[in-house]
Amino acid sequence: MIRTQRLAAGVCALLASLAAGLAFPTAAAADETTALSPKVDLVLDVSGSMRTKDIDGGTRMAAAKQAFNEVLDATPETVLLGIRTLGANYPGDDQKTGCKDTAQLYQVGPLDRTEAKAAVATLSPTGWTPIGPALLAAAGDLEGGTGSKRIVLISDGEDTCAPLDPCEVAREIAAKGIGLTIDTLGLVPNTKMRQQLSCIAEATGGTYTSVEHTTELTDKVNQLVDRAAAPVVTPVATEGAASCAGAPALKSGLYTDRTEFARQRWYKVDVKPGQELRSSVSVSADRAVSPNYGLLLRAVTLSGREIVRGEASGTGRTDVLSTGLRYPKEESDEDDAPAETVCLQVTNSFTPAAGVKTTPGLPLELTVDVVDGPSQASDVASFGLGRGWWLLGVLVLVGFLAGLLWGWLSRWRVAVWRTN
Repeated sequence: MIRTQRLAAGVCALLASLAAGLAFPTAAAADETTALSPKVDLVLDVSGSMRTKDIDGGTRMAAAKQAFNEVLDATPETVLLGIRTLGANYPGDDQKTGCKDTAQLYQVGPLDRTEAKAAVATLSPTGWTPIGPALLAAAGDLEGGTGSKRIVLISDGEDTCAPLDPCEVAREIAAKGIGLTIDTLGLVPNTKMRQQLSCIAEATGGTYTSVEHTTELTDKVNQLVDRAAAPVVTPVATEGAASCAGAPALKSGLYTDRTEFARQRWYKVDVKPGQELRSSVSVSADRAVSPNYGLLLRAVTLSGREIVRGEASGTGRTDVLSTGLRYPKEESDEDDAPAETVCLQVTNSFTPAAGVKTTPGLPLELTVDVVDGPSQASDVASFGLGRGWWLLGVLVLVGFLAGLLWGWLSRWRVAVWRTN
């Protein structure tokens, strides 16, 4: 009897061990999947002005609720979604209290559509418009994980909680280099709101959209949520130096930095014989700047000799300026030939408009790609035109011969005319 009981206990222990062995890897895999999943926080303005009836014959709040319900139905299973409100709970006149009125309506995580819709149904337009505090709180909602992070802000008015400027908040979030994008949607916008929401979006590489119909709101939010679910490359935050000697060593990848107005930033990349360095840089004017500005990207040796450069200029028509370069390094007869350290210098000539803050610096995005080079590197980078020199020579020769032929025909026609 005792032996039978011991045998049964042993079998139970074995089964428990097997069950635990199967369960824990599954849990670990689930945790890993969650860490990589994209996160989206929908931030909705529930201030008193959302009672206004000017969207398809109904209130702005009704349009937002309808759009949210349709978006929740269409949200991909891979997206961790949350909902945050601003101005939903405090109906009073005290600005200090009203500017703290932001709350997480639905926690960022796996979506329970029924629960999320029930939470949205309880919303009622109430108070202030604390956009700045809501953005700071939403950035906290999205902390952790390595997947893409996106805030979708929907508002029908500008922030009412100065001096905390939402644009400055967005720039601070972007300066952290956490890869968080803020997209903004304005309901029946006015000029001030459009300027503010555009500034917030541009500071983080997001988009601003003006919305005046429920279907437009639904379609745009769905588009932004789907965009978050798409695979993206998260940029790595780095900090360039004032000279090549102290510059960070970079490998192939996408990097973000901040550059001061009219200053240089230096980075280093190792290029082995037979490889080609491809690099591009973009600088965003996330605040008002004076017209006529330029951007220079140079590849320089450690001794200071320029290898190749890329240049771009603007006149105020665009908020982003980009340029790039390529540098193929020739093959070496030595099998163990050392890599060459190439210094990348980024220089901008942006100047701030009057009264504009200069800190933090302008957002900078740098791509570095070191790949296997062509068989004959000199053919690609010769004089900066590559094989285009052959085409240019052929065109010059053809033009010269065509000119001679045309001149001879013209003289012949004139001689015939005189004779007749």
